[in-house]
Amino acid sequence: LAYQRFLRTFSGPRWAALAARGATVQRPLWASTSTKNPAYPDLLYVDQLIGPDTVNTMPDETLAAFLDHGTPARTVDRDPQAAETALETVGELGIDLADVARVLEAQGVAAFGASFDDLLAELRRKAAALAPGRQS
Repeated sequence: LAYQRFLRTFSGPRWAALAARGATVQRPLWASTSTKNPAYPDLLYVDQLIGPDTVNTMPDETLAAFLDHGTPARTVDRDPQAAETALETVGELGIDLADVARVLEAQGVAAFGASFDDLLAELRRKAAALAPGRQS
C-alpha cells in the first residue's frame, strides 16, 4: 500500500509540472529487510518488495540468499487489493496499526541512535589509538 501511495504521489498533472521543472522521484526505501524470525522465509521482505523506482537495503547474507534463490520479478504491486484486505482484517482483529507504527518508529529511531552512538565511540577509540595522549 505504501507503494500505491508512492505511485499516486509521483503521477498526474501536478507531478508532471514539477518533473518538467526538474523534480525527480523520491524512491521508496525498504530498509532492514533481512528476516529476523527463523520461522519465516529468509527472503520474505525482499521478494515481496521488488518494483520500479524502489531501493532495498539488505545485509550481505540476505543479498547472497537472493542471488541464490530469490525471485527477480515485479512483486510490490502485484495485488494491492489483497494488501488492503489484510490491513482491514488486522483492524477487525482489534490491532491498532497507528499504535504499532508509533512503537516501531520509536524502537527504530532508538536502535539507529544506539548504532550511531556505538559508531562514534568506536571512531573515538580508534582515533585515540592512532594519537596516544591526545584527547578528543
